[in-house]
Amino acid sequence: MKRFLSIAALFAFVAVSVFFVTGTARADEIKMVGVITVIDMVGKDAKTATVTLKDNDTGKDVVVIINDELTLDKLKDHRIVLDDEIRCKYEVIDGKNVSSYFRKTAGC
Repeated sequence: MKRFLSIAALFAFVAVSVFFVTGTARADEIKMVGVITVIDMVGKDAKTATVTLKDNDTGKDVVVIINDELTLDKLKDHRIVLDDEIRCKYEVIDGKNVSSYFRKTAGC
């Protein structure tokens, strides 16, 4: 019986720890829709790009950093260009808006 209680207590401790660690480690994801006003990529072999979007709701400019290869390829071969409307999700990491989702609203 003692062994069962100790295993149950250990399991409960691990479950609670995982819940709190994963809950605090993930930053809040911010969603927005906006029009691209600036695309800044350095060279064809760029591993990151900086894109400025004008938020449709607030009218403010939001600078987003793009790291994923799929979106970088779309920027490089001009499938995503200036004045495209974009649906974006990003997280604020070290004071920078890092994209986790970046797609045209009409699809791409």
